[in-house]
Amino acid sequence: MLGGVSMSLTVFIAGDSTAAHKGTTEKPMTGWGEYLQDHFDDSVRIDNRAVNGRSTKSFLDEGRLEAIERDFQPGDILLIQFGHNDGKQEDPARYADAEGAYPDNLRHFIATARKLGGTPVLLTSVSRRMFTAEATPDPLAVGIYPQVMKQLAADSGTPLLDIFTASQRLYGALGEEGSRHLFMHLPPGAHPNYPDGIQDNTHFSDTGARHIARLVAQAIRRAEGLDTLKQHLLGGAVGVDA
Repeated sequence: MLGGVSMSLTVFIAGDSTAAHKGTTEKPMTGWGEYLQDHFDDSVRIDNRAVNGRSTKSFLDEGRLEAIERDFQPGDILLIQFGHNDGKQEDPARYADAEGAYPDNLRHFIATARKLGGTPVLLTSVSRRMFTAEATPDPLAVGIYPQVMKQLAADSGTPLLDIFTASQRLYGALGEEGSRHLFMHLPPGAHPNYPDGIQDNTHFSDTGARHIARLVAQAIRRAEGLDTLKQHLLGGAVGVDA
């Protein structure tokens, strides 16, 4: 039973490298899941199961959802964020067609959480840093995967956190150059993990991960169907600092 602040619950994250915990050899690259705990009181535990390079297909095929099932308790939350790797048509181990396998796989995640007495939550893919010729964030930065997930959330009555739209608004407010510091952009020699430098518009710097974690917390506060989880949010999940 959930409800009082004395009760505890676990928020599991199933996702890809944008959310995943990064090891010492990958730093300063950071996944947003590393900072989500900062937005909750001590009665909530974030269990980040996101893994670099995974799609809905490969996450399921590798038994990673089954591993979450073994630890999942009634009342727990399952945050589900994929899309970046599902679109890799050149890789059959990961590719999940946006209008076929992808929503089917997401239904599997949803059904699993509900079967175990928990709450599934869909998160649209956090946007890549891609701008159009008009200097606005590219609405197809992750293909049609965010739109497909939004429709599935509506059809299945699943709580939705529209992180794609929220992240695009953030990048748009900062501008094409102003948003660079949210991502992994390092010149050669700037960090021993990246001696040749790196120009990456998908993976976050420490600063970027903090921003996206804040967007996730803000989206939880606004979402329908997550009243119990909202009770445990700290007051800092308001506003976005550029």
